[in-house]
Amino acid sequence: MAAEHLRGRTSERAELDRVLEAARGGHSAVLVIRGEAGIGKSALLRSLTEDAAGFRVEQTAGVESEMELAYAGLHQLCAPMLDGLDALSEPQQVALRVALGLASGDPPDRFLVALATLGLLAAVAEERPLLCVVDDLQWLDDGSAPVLGFVARRLLAEPVALVFAVREPSGEPLLPGLPELRLRGLDEEEARALLAMAVPGPIDEHVRDRIVAETRGNPLAVLELARGVNAAELAGGFEAAIGASGSVDFRPRLAALPADTRRLLQLAAADPVGDPLLVWRAAERLGLGPQAATPAVDADLLEIGTQVRFRHPLVRSAAYRSAPAAERHALHAALAEATDADAHPDRRAWHRAHAAPGPDEAVAEELERSAARAQIRGGIAASAAFLESAATLTPEPGERVRRLLAAARAKRDAGALEAALSLLGAASAGPTSAVQAAEVEHLRGQIAFDQRRAGDAARLLVGAAERFESLDPALARETHLEAIGAAIWAADPDGIRAAAEAARVCPRASGAVDVVLDALAVRLTEGYGASVPALRQALGTVLAQKGPDGDLGRWLWLTGLRATGLIALELWDIDAWHELASRQVEVAREAGALVQLQFALNFFARCRLACGELADAAVLIEEEHVIAQAMGGSAVGYNEMQLAAWRGEEARATELIERMTRESSARGLGRMVDVAAYTKAGLYNGIGRYDAARDAARAGFAHRDHLGYGMFVVAELAEASSRTGDPALVEAAVDWLSERTPVVRSDWALGIEARVRALLNRDDAERSYQSSIAHLGRTRLRMELARAQLLYGEWLRRNGRRADAREHLRSALDTFDAIGARGFGERARHEVLATGATVRKRRDDTRDDLTPQEEHIARLALAGRSNPEIGAELFISPRTVEWHMKKVFIKLGISSRKELAGALPVPA
Repeated sequence: MAAEHLRGRTSERAELDRVLEAARGGHSAVLVIRGEAGIGKSALLRSLTEDAAGFRVEQTAGVESEMELAYAGLHQLCAPMLDGLDALSEPQQVALRVALGLASGDPPDRFLVALATLGLLAAVAEERPLLCVVDDLQWLDDGSAPVLGFVARRLLAEPVALVFAVREPSGEPLLPGLPELRLRGLDEEEARALLAMAVPGPIDEHVRDRIVAETRGNPLAVLELARGVNAAELAGGFEAAIGASGSVDFRPRLAALPADTRRLLQLAAADPVGDPLLVWRAAERLGLGPQAATPAVDADLLEIGTQVRFRHPLVRSAAYRSAPAAERHALHAALAEATDADAHPDRRAWHRAHAAPGPDEAVAEELERSAARAQIRGGIAASAAFLESAATLTPEPGERVRRLLAAARAKRDAGALEAALSLLGAASAGPTSAVQAAEVEHLRGQIAFDQRRAGDAARLLVGAAERFESLDPALARETHLEAIGAAIWAADPDGIRAAAEAARVCPRASGAVDVVLDALAVRLTEGYGASVPALRQALGTVLAQKGPDGDLGRWLWLTGLRATGLIALELWDIDAWHELASRQVEVAREAGALVQLQFALNFFARCRLACGELADAAVLIEEEHVIAQAMGGSAVGYNEMQLAAWRGEEARATELIERMTRESSARGLGRMVDVAAYTKAGLYNGIGRYDAARDAARAGFAHRDHLGYGMFVVAELAEASSRTGDPALVEAAVDWLSERTPVVRSDWALGIEARVRALLNRDDAERSYQSSIAHLGRTRLRMELARAQLLYGEWLRRNGRRADAREHLRSALDTFDAIGARGFGERARHEVLATGATVRKRRDDTRDDLTPQEEHIARLALAGRSNPEIGAELFISPRTVEWHMKKVFIKLGISSRKELAGALPVPA
C-alpha cells in the first residue's frame, strides 16, 4: 500500500533524498512536510526511513489524546538515545532527566531541556548520521513541540536530519520559517493511475472522473473510496463519504464492523500509549477478547504487534469520535483501572478525568498532584492543563475557584494569556474570598502588562495592591511596585502620579521592596531633590543583596529596569547600573533561566551602549536575538535601534526607529516612543542633521517626567538646539540639569551639565568644556567623553584656535573609530580636515566581514571559552561552534585562536 500512496511523488521524494544527502555530508537538514489529512505525509515519512541506509533512525508522533502529558513526545524520541547523555554537561543531563521523569530535581528551564536535547542529538550523531522523524506535530504535547522547534532552528553542522509532518489546517502556524514541503493533491493523470492500481478491471469513465474530482487527488481518499465500492457501483454510479477537502471519512467502514470490534477500536483510540498489554487488560475489563481484533486487522484498520497502531491517524480519530459520551467514560475507566498507578500516575489521572461523568473531588485531587509533578518536570503547559481539568471536576465552589486561579497562573506562565483570562473570568463568577478577588485583579494586571497594555496594567495593579493592603501587606507593596513600573512604561503623567500616590499611603512591610517602592513614590510625587536620599538608600540596599534568596524571577525583577535600574540612572551612577546589569546576566545565565536572561541581556546591552562599548553591546544584542529566536519570539528591539544609530547607519536606524514608534504608539507604550525619539536625536546629531535632531529631542523632552531617561535626551536636545540657534531650548536643558547636579555630584552628571553649559557659548565656555572632559574622563562613558572632546574641538576651531582644536578632535576621532561610532566619527574627521590637518582614511574594521554570530563566537573564543562553553551559551553544538570558527579564521586570515587578539582586538 505504501507504494500506492507514493505514486506521483517523484519530486517530493527527491526533496527527502536531498535531506538525507545533506546529513550524510555532515550538515544538518530540517524539513517540515505540510498537508491535509490523507495527502501522503505519513507515507513519505515511511519511505524516508526505509531509504535512510546507514542512519540511526528515531521517531515520535503526536497523539491527540496525549497532548496534556508533559514531554511525552520527547520521551518517545529520546528514550532509545539516553545512553548518549554522558556526553552532556551535568546541568544539561539533570535537566533532561528531570523533564523526562527519570530523576527528581528542581524544575528545569524549558530551554535548558531544549539545549540538552540538541546536545544529545549531536552526540548520538557523532557515531553515524541521525534521522529524527516527527509525525503529527500538531498533536505533540506543549512541552515537546517547543523543544523540537528549538532544536530544528539550532542545528547546523551536525549530521542530523530532522523531518516533521504537520496536518493542515492546524490552527496556529507551527514551525514557521523553517524549510518546508507542501503536499498537494495528485494531478488528474496520477490520480487516475492510482485508481487504476487500486481497482483491477474497467471503471466507467464518468465514475472515474467523479472519483478523481471529489477526492481532489488526495491519495488516501482515492484508495479508501475505491475500497468501499463494488464492481456494480464502479460500472455506473456510487455514493461515498468524501469530505469537502477531498479527505476520506472512515465512519462507514467502522460502522460495518461487528460491535465488539468497534468497541475495541474505540478503546485503542482512547489509549495514547499503544501498549498492547495495557489495551488487552482494559479490554478484558470490558468483556472483549482477542477475537474482537480480527475483523479490524483483516480490514487493514489496525495492527497489533509490539505496539497497537492504526492504519492512519484518521482511523484513530474516527474510532474515538464514534463512541457516545457514556461509552467514552467507560473506555477511559477501563484504561484507568488497567494503568499502573505507581509507574504511570499521570496517565491514570488523565484517564480518570475523562471517565468522570461529573464533578469528582477524588479525581480532581489526583489531577492536582499530576499538575505538581508536571511543574517539577518543567512542563508548565501540562501543569496548566491538569489544573484546569481539576478545577472543572471540583464540586466545592470555593475549592474550584482556588484551582481556577492556580490554572490561570500556570496558563500565564506558559504564555497562554487569553486562556488565562478566560479562567479568571470563570473564577470571578464563583464565590471568591477577598484574597481571591485581589489575586484575580493582580493576575489581570500582570497579563495586561504581558500583552503590552501598560496603561491598563497600571490601573489594574493599583486596584489589586489596594485590595491586598489589609490582607497581605508585603504582597501589596510588591504589587504597588509593579503598578509604578507599568505606569512608567505607559508614560502617562496622570497614571504615574496615581500609582505613586497610591503607593505612598500603603502600609509598610519590610525588605528591599519597601525601600525601593518608597524611593520611587517620593521621586514621582515630591520631585527630584526631595527623593535623592531615599533613592540612595534604595540603591544601596539592593546592591548589598549579592544574589537571589530563592525566587530568581522576583530578584531579577527588583534589580532590573522596572525598579532599581531606574534608580541607578536617576542618581547618574553608571557604575551601579553596570554592576546591577552584569550581575543580572551572570545570575540568569548560571541558573539557565533563559526567559529572564533575555531581559537581563537587553538591560546590560543598554548599559554598554551608554558607555560607548558598541562591540560588546552588539554581542549582547546578538545573544538576545539567539534566545528570542530559540523561544519562537522576538527581541526587545530598542537596543538594536540604538546600536544602528550610534554606528551612523541612517537607513537601518531610521527603519527601526519608525517601526518602534509605530508599534509602541499602537500599544500605548509611551516610554518606548520617547526612547525612539531620543535615538533619532542621537542619530541626527551624529550625522549633522541638527534640525531633525532638535525636533526629535524636543518631542522626547516635552511633557514627560523622564524617570531614568532624561539624562540621555537632555544632552541631545542641548547639542542640536545650540547648532540651530535655539538658545531657549539650551537654557531649558540647563535648568533641568541644575535641579539635579546640586544634590547628585557624580562625574556623569557634572560632566553632562558642564558640556551643556558650554553650549551656551558664554565667557566660561572653555572652562566648562574642560570641566566636562575632566569629569567624563573619570567615568566609563567613553562615548560621552569623545562627544565632549568633539564639541570642544569644534568650539576651538570656530574661535580660530586650529592647533588647539586639532588635539581634541583627533582624540575624539580615535575614540569614535575605535568604538565604531561612524556617524560621529565622520563628523570628527571633517572637523580635523577643517583645521588643515590630514587624517587617514577610515579603514573598515576586519570584523565588518563577520556575521554578528561569527563575531560573537570569535569574541567568546578570544575570552578563553572552549567550544562546549561557547555552544552552551549560544545554544548550538560544539561542532557548530567549530564550523563557525573555521569561517572566522578564513575571513580574518588567521590560523589559530592565539591570533584572534591581533585580528579582532578587544575594545579598550
